[in-house]
Amino acid sequence: MGKRKIIMAWMCGLLLSMLAACSSPQPALTTSGQVANTPANVTGVGTRAASTPTAVAKAAAQKSKTHDDPADYVWDKSQVTRIALNGNSITVNGTGATADGSKARITVPGTYDLSGTLTDGQIIVNTTGKGTVRLILNGVDIRNSTSAPIYVMSADKTVIVLADNTRNSVADGKSYVQAANEDEPNAAIFSKGDLTIYGNGSLTVNGNYNDGIASKDGLIITSGTITINSVDDGIRGKDYLVVQSGNITVTAKGDGLKSDNADDATKGYILVEDGMLAITSGGDAIEAETDVTIKKGKITISSGGGSKSRIGADQSAKGIKAGVSVVIDSGTFAIDSADDALHSNKNLVINGGTFVISSGDDAMHADATLTVNSGDIRVQTCYEGLESAVITINGGNIAINSSDDGLNVVAGNDGSGFNPGPGRGGFPGGVQPPGGMRGQGGVPGMQPGQESFAMSGNYYLYINGGYVVIQAAGDGIDINGNIEMTNGVVIVNGPVDNMNGALDFNSFKITGGLLVAVGSSGMAQVPGESSTQNSVLVNLTSAQRAGTLVHIRSSDGKEILTFSPTKQYQSIAFSSPDLAKGSAYDVYLGGSSTGTVKDNLYQGGTYTAGTKYTSFTASSVSTRIGTGSRFR
Repeated sequence: MGKRKIIMAWMCGLLLSMLAACSSPQPALTTSGQVANTPANVTGVGTRAASTPTAVAKAAAQKSKTHDDPADYVWDKSQVTRIALNGNSITVNGTGATADGSKARITVPGTYDLSGTLTDGQIIVNTTGKGTVRLILNGVDIRNSTSAPIYVMSADKTVIVLADNTRNSVADGKSYVQAANEDEPNAAIFSKGDLTIYGNGSLTVNGNYNDGIASKDGLIITSGTITINSVDDGIRGKDYLVVQSGNITVTAKGDGLKSDNADDATKGYILVEDGMLAITSGGDAIEAETDVTIKKGKITISSGGGSKSRIGADQSAKGIKAGVSVVIDSGTFAIDSADDALHSNKNLVINGGTFVISSGDDAMHADATLTVNSGDIRVQTCYEGLESAVITINGGNIAINSSDDGLNVVAGNDGSGFNPGPGRGGFPGGVQPPGGMRGQGGVPGMQPGQESFAMSGNYYLYINGGYVVIQAAGDGIDINGNIEMTNGVVIVNGPVDNMNGALDFNSFKITGGLLVAVGSSGMAQVPGESSTQNSVLVNLTSAQRAGTLVHIRSSDGKEILTFSPTKQYQSIAFSSPDLAKGSAYDVYLGGSSTGTVKDNLYQGGTYTAGTKYTSFTASSVSTRIGTGSRFR
């Protein structure tokens, strides 16, 4: 939200509060008047990237260390102990394990082959000393009505092997009989130590009590076809969760994939190296206490019931969420989330990948910095598109369709969302004004805790490349700070109401690239005099219908711009290297073009003239034609 709208919101809020005071007694409104704090790791003016705290850098280096070892996947077949599950009893053939009724206890590191059915029993691993325990699931169906069917009580390391071409299933009951201790089992497959799952077989886990698969240390999934159904979290590794490959399907009422060690900055992370993941979650689909890193893979996510669902203020139903950083190098993503699709409490980096996003809140949000270096990002629906205190676009193809702002630079954590229900949006009666106006601190009539906006501070949008197309019902680009554009293409089809603008900023310096921003005229802006590339803002005397071409050409007939706005418009902000200072130009409305069209921008072809609207000379770096509404 820009300064002008803050002042207007203050005036409207003051009037509403005065009227309310006349009708009935109301609690006094308190205002702090404070400006949102600048994130500690965002540097000063002109800085194009955020610095990384030393502690985080050290933690990242240590996160490459896991319990994975090539020796885990090799064993002597002659030394395998056979454990046969016979319904209500167990037979052991070999050393290192004993059977007592429907329970098998493994007490020595080694390799154990399990086969058969256990109707209500348990496999318990309780070893001491160094050594790996391998559990080969060779066509098993293991159930337990009162505890974890597979319980690793103590082991240096445990590897669950899914034997080739086998189907395996594990299920627990709805209630456990156990001591009140957090270290007691709370998942159908539960390990207190490091756990690895791999193989070419399949595994189905039904977590009817709490989680599906959980490790109190690290959890690595190397391969396999794994299906999880759980009443809480699907797959949880406390120290880390690493997915190297595999075909994984998770349906969880809580979080889908989770790593939740909050006590060590080097832990609590999720790494996806490859694989196919399909996650349906009531909470966050992928959630890490520290970092989420995705190198490759095909990932399909539905969280919180999807983008059309409503969630409460105390709920989190994000697609991908991290406490420190989210880094995505490549992959294919289809995300339908009730909350933010991608969210980081600090930094978010997109180095590549293909994204199709539908979000009930932000498509991509980072409290501190959000950087797009490459990738194909298509946001089909969202409240706001890309949001952070600092946004840097160096490359990529980005298409955003938002019900409020397309790009939003704002301080801290925005908890607004389009969700106007109790605790979501915060306006009385669950009603938000046009464009989703909201704020924090010192603005009568507006509730704190919704969006931390900055009256001033180190908040920036840097556009150094890429191709950005925005369809916005609120501000197309809303920067509570400054914009610097050096290259790239930016096309904005902005709002139709005068309470918002295609562009909203404190300052805008453009030195290269192509900018086309159309919308209402009430808040229309154009890049400023600090720019080295020329710009023009044309405010029309009346609104034009969607699809009415706007055509700008030089007085000698050279085409500079032919564009077909997708919505009603009354202003055109345009900047291009072809716009020369001191040259004369003609502006036409309507007509037709035979040029090649991409995102309503025409290239080449022949323009058949409509109505000549005006002529102008680019007399300065920022040329303005006409005036906006009274709100200016």
